[in-house]
Amino acid sequence: MTVILLALGAACCLGLGFVFQQAAAQHAPMKDFLSVRLLLDLVRMPLWVAGIGLMVAGMALGAIALGMGDITLVEPLLATNLLFAMALSRRLTRQRLGRSGWAGLWLLAGGVTAFIVAGRPQGGRSSADQTWQWLIMGMVLGTALVLAAVAKRERVHVSLEAALLGVAAGLLYGLQDALTRISGENFGRGGWGALLTSWQPYAIVVLGVLALVLVQSAFESAPLRLSLPALTAAQPLAGIACGVGFLGDRLQVTAGALAWEVAGIAAVVAGIVLIGSHPAMPPGAGRREDARELEPR
Repeated sequence: MTVILLALGAACCLGLGFVFQQAAAQHAPMKDFLSVRLLLDLVRMPLWVAGIGLMVAGMALGAIALGMGDITLVEPLLATNLLFAMALSRRLTRQRLGRSGWAGLWLLAGGVTAFIVAGRPQGGRSSADQTWQWLIMGMVLGTALVLAAVAKRERVHVSLEAALLGVAAGLLYGLQDALTRISGENFGRGGWGALLTSWQPYAIVVLGVLALVLVQSAFESAPLRLSLPALTAAQPLAGIACGVGFLGDRLQVTAGALAWEVAGIAAVVAGIVLIGSHPAMPPGAGRREDARELEPR
């Protein structure tokens, strides 16, 4: 129960923080798109700093939850950050939930519950075979970089661009969560010495900065509903893949359990899409598409 409460607290901070960040990012200069300079411009905006503060708090709570529980349990709960983003956005826009909003809410909540109940995630020791770890990490990182490269192409439509950047950032955050879990294990075995002499903490920082640039660029270029659902769906999928692939997490593998697990993940993704496309989500400015229209042909 403690792990669940910590994960939900992390989701709340992340969801609220994303809304604040997008509200600020849409006013950043478009010339800084997919550049570290974007962060330097955004850090001057109090609203963005508040959003980052909430995100850092959410990541800290998530790290504690990952240290106490299994990544296959924590990641689906972190996906509920979209519910908290929806709650704040609905208050700001004064939009009613309606059928699509309620359907998305129940699909997301029900999907998370079904996956956890059917899968019964159980932790284990990280795999001693480093081959699987590097293979899965390379696939997740490589996919994220390819998606970011495709999104940077000028011919990609702004809606697809934001979605691709959201997926790429979500994959990096999922990988970051897996490395956070390993860092916690290293700290538990050897304290600060073992933690600081391992490569994972430094990789976490690099992944965090890269993911932050991607997600802020997505927030800057298009409405929140085009990027946040993609990010929210990709993060738990990457985290679960890492958890089962090389962190030693175990799920029930009976035919009935697998069917419910797949149905639960499908319901989570469907709920995320419905909530993300709801009119209550901030519409943003969509300034990247406007800027393209002004470019000489």
